[in-house]
Amino acid sequence: MTAFTQDSLGWSPWLEPLAEEELTAAHLEALVDRARAASPYFRLLARDPGILHARTQTDLDVFYNADGGLPRAERELAATAVSRVNGCVFCASVHSRFATHHSKRHDDVQRLLDEGVEGPQEPRWRAIIDAAAALTATPPSFDPAPLREAGLDDLAIADLVHAAAFFNWANRLMLSLGEPS
Repeated sequence: MTAFTQDSLGWSPWLEPLAEEELTAAHLEALVDRARAASPYFRLLARDPGILHARTQTDLDVFYNADGGLPRAERELAATAVSRVNGCVFCASVHSRFATHHSKRHDDVQRLLDEGVEGPQEPRWRAIIDAAAALTATPPSFDPAPLREAGLDDLAIADLVHAAAFFNWANRLMLSLGEPS
């Protein structure tokens, strides 16, 4: 198995993705961003344009909607924690880079990758990581009280739940369709 890393990784599908030249206008619209056509993962998901479009719109809203709530760095931190628990090395690499970029806290993010969700973190990040891990392992064990104690309001907690829930689904999809390379 590839080690958890902030380095950029490739991904190899177990099913044949569409070739870039096979993508129709409907496929390209579903990708939302044409640059995604270079990715075998997105070309594989393009086999069902409706689902891909819904998946992409959800992803964009979870991570790029800046109308209050949890800061982007902490949404990415939650996705990294979920990916670490689920063993999705590829997604952990992507979202750990975003968490580092937006937080400027490379060492803290790397500790999450190296030591797992139990590794030491400052209190706010500890609460976010613990919540994301609880939502991953056993959703009914999720307790918002530590998040409130760490200063998160209801909108920030909802953003964390959305990021964790979406990434639990996204990890399972990616892990079922291929592997990092």
